[in-house]
Amino acid sequence: MTKPDLSFVNIDVDQIEADAKQIIEDELGYTITAANPVWLLFKSLLAIILTLLKLIDLSARQNLLAFASGTYLDAIGQLCGVERIPATAAQTAVQINLSAERLTSTTIAQGTRITADNQTFFSLDEEVVFLPGETQKESTATCLSLGEVGNGFAAGELSQIVDPQPFLQSIVNITTSDGGADTEDDESLRERIHQAPESFACAGPVGAYVARTKEVSSLIADVAVDSSAPGYVDIYLSMTDGQPPSDQIINMVQEHLSAKTVRPLNDIVTVHAPNQVTYSIDATCYIANDDAANAAQIISKAETAVDDFISWQSRLGKDITPAKLVQLLMAAGVNHVVVHEPSFTVVDKISLALCSSKQINFAYKDS
Repeated sequence: MTKPDLSFVNIDVDQIEADAKQIIEDELGYTITAANPVWLLFKSLLAIILTLLKLIDLSARQNLLAFASGTYLDAIGQLCGVERIPATAAQTAVQINLSAERLTSTTIAQGTRITADNQTFFSLDEEVVFLPGETQKESTATCLSLGEVGNGFAAGELSQIVDPQPFLQSIVNITTSDGGADTEDDESLRERIHQAPESFACAGPVGAYVARTKEVSSLIADVAVDSSAPGYVDIYLSMTDGQPPSDQIINMVQEHLSAKTVRPLNDIVTVHAPNQVTYSIDATCYIANDDAANAAQIISKAETAVDDFISWQSRLGKDITPAKLVQLLMAAGVNHVVVHEPSFTVVDKISLALCSSKQINFAYKDS
């Protein structure tokens, strides 16, 4: 959201001093000098006056969506029914195995914990009951720590049982843990408040579906809405890390958009991961001989620039634009760039460009 150049209070120190000097002289009836005690007293109070003016300006700006932050932004959100998305915990599917078949039922307690590193712990979401003869069941587990800390444990990593129980042989995750998100930041909340009027009616307009989708998780960055036929609505997502959504996020959005209070009666809504358009980066960067002494620093900045390009490119419907890569590399201090790959590629609104490989070569040339 673009922030206008707006101020409610003129905080021009020179103008404030000039106005104050004129007022003091009018009251005293004579011209004061820089060494006059009255003027020195005013100068000592000037810092307090400026602080008060800045607080007045800040207070006024906090009433505007473009400038509000923290609890002030939360209060603006309440006016249109938008609340900051709280932190959520990661989840994963798990497989539970008993050591042997039993003649009686065996219960594995809800809350039984597993870990991969003795720092981040997951617990079973529900009690799991094995009937006589059963030795294997699937269930789900949720991270005990809120936020993204619980994401990314690959299948098989969560296997250490923290709470041993009789006849319990193993509990291991069979999907990569996902869905954990930190508390929504101000910029994401500000954008959702800006979009809120779109959702005042049930989802149906494109903007309404976008607004409703972003309510699910602060990890959702982009939403594209398409329709393959009348009554059919297709939702495509990408995440803040520039990657497609996991199955868990897709299921969460699907459930949210299918609620009777959200989905119009005749809409058939389906949530998808976006189509993927892969590209490679292969470029040669030339450093001027005159800059050879700073080559290490330029190379480091250039490598960062490539990562910045990949991040910039990872948005739904953004065309693959090598000119942007050249721009970032030149800003890093490179004298000349030859981009072998990628070439300009049009990416439709339901697709996401993802980098599959990168190779940057460096050479020297006369400036």
